[in-house]
Amino acid sequence: MLLHLSISQFTLVDQLELEFGAGTSTLTGETGAGKSITLDALGLALGDRGNAELVRAGAKRADIHATFDISDHPQAAAWLEEQEMDAGREVILRRVIGADGRSRAYINGQPVTLLQLRALGEQLIDIHSQHEHQSLLKKDTHRRLLDEYAEAQEAAAETRIHYKTWRDQHRRYRALADSAEETQARRELLEYQLQELEQLNLQPGEVEELESEQRRLANAGEILSGSYQLAAMLSGGEGDIAEQLHRALQLVSAMPAQSPALAEVAQMLDSARIQVDEAAGTLSRHIDGFEMDPERLAEVEERLSAVYQTARKHRVQPDELAGLQQQLQTELDEIGAPDALDRLAAECEQLEQQFRASAAKLSAQRVDAATRMAAAVNAQLADLAMPHARVELALQPLEKPAASGLEEVEILIATNPGQPPRSLGKIASGGELSRVSLAIQVVTAQTSRTPTLVFDEVDVGIGGATGDVVGRLLRQLGESRNGRAGQVICVTHLAQVAARAHRQYLVEKHSDGDAAFVALRELKGDERSGEIARMLGGETTAQSLAHAEEMLTRS
Repeated sequence: MLLHLSISQFTLVDQLELEFGAGTSTLTGETGAGKSITLDALGLALGDRGNAELVRAGAKRADIHATFDISDHPQAAAWLEEQEMDAGREVILRRVIGADGRSRAYINGQPVTLLQLRALGEQLIDIHSQHEHQSLLKKDTHRRLLDEYAEAQEAAAETRIHYKTWRDQHRRYRALADSAEETQARRELLEYQLQELEQLNLQPGEVEELESEQRRLANAGEILSGSYQLAAMLSGGEGDIAEQLHRALQLVSAMPAQSPALAEVAQMLDSARIQVDEAAGTLSRHIDGFEMDPERLAEVEERLSAVYQTARKHRVQPDELAGLQQQLQTELDEIGAPDALDRLAAECEQLEQQFRASAAKLSAQRVDAATRMAAAVNAQLADLAMPHARVELALQPLEKPAASGLEEVEILIATNPGQPPRSLGKIASGGELSRVSLAIQVVTAQTSRTPTLVFDEVDVGIGGATGDVVGRLLRQLGESRNGRAGQVICVTHLAQVAARAHRQYLVEKHSDGDAAFVALRELKGDERSGEIARMLGGETTAQSLAHAEEMLTRS
């Protein structure tokens, strides 16, 4: 329920702090005092649209905080947890509107979108007025009220889940069916390409090995010829490198006196002679073991040709063929088996049957509750000075099933005898709409999950005994309902309504000559009696005071 409302620099309000509690609270005051300003500010905190004109003249920004107790509201706590926000006993909704028209919204100090602010606000409070806040003009509200009255929330939630599951699977089926021919062609191509790659059976590193072997085999003749020439140069006879080194060593050794440098030269020549002998031996063994293999060369070149051709076909490098094979296999697995479409169709049919079964169960509960709810609302309307009004809850079958079920729920009304019932927005006046809303709220109070109800001038066009009935009904709504404390906030001009409230706030407009200010305070004792007396006759007299005190005592 709403615990605290703080309003700063909003229209005619400089600074206003309000404490609310359980039960019914009324806002009263002279016409034009600004009673609806409080509700307008509350609407902004709940996500209504705002603009720069709402900021008090000369101020930089309007700032509104609304604090709610959600300790007895598990749905709101669950929503906060889903949004990864703090879900303690209290939640603070804040709205800031700058003089430039820019708006910011917060929940528990965390920046949020207006959509998030509205989503939470709709769970915490329901504002009923003759203007844009009137939720009773929305068909979604009609369906929600009927489902709550029928205690069909679980059936409605089950229907939504079945519908979503069915539609999600049906979308997958349609996507696959629409591309069935393309999918089949793609599947056949993938299977052919994979078969080709599997037959190729290219091994990791095989391309490099084949290319190396091919180069060696293709150049075998040149290699052998060069090897013979090299062998002759090393130790092939007169004038070869080995003989030249031998002569050089003899020349150095024959010198009569050797310097250290010549000794080093002799050592190096001897080492070179040894290296040349070893190279000649290794080369000889290479020549003896070398084989010309034209058949193997043909095999290698044929294998490489197959690899290169396949790589060109897929426009990849030869060493990328193995990765391509894995990629094609993954795509084929994702496309699924040829009978995937049939399996999806069967699943969709089964899911549709589940949805229609749960929707039919929900429809039966709605049909049963619609008649009872309409009768109960009509009985309340008779007490609210609308004896000829007749409310009906129409259940119109939908052309296509929806997450909400198989039918659209709409509250219709006929305000005069002989008239066919029509939509509320087309028939009911502002005052009638407020009373219809009040009647419905009284009827559905024990099942409603919204803890706080707000009524703006619900008493328009009524008075006398009917006003006392309205006051009694509003007080009844403010009592404990649905296992938890109720809360009603009402702007009223009727003394009968104000006297029935658990508490009363007076809205006053003041002026210092330069600017106007709106102030609000709770009335106690004689102050409340005086305000009730003013509401009864305008001028406070001993008789009106006595009447006011009698009304308060009786209430």
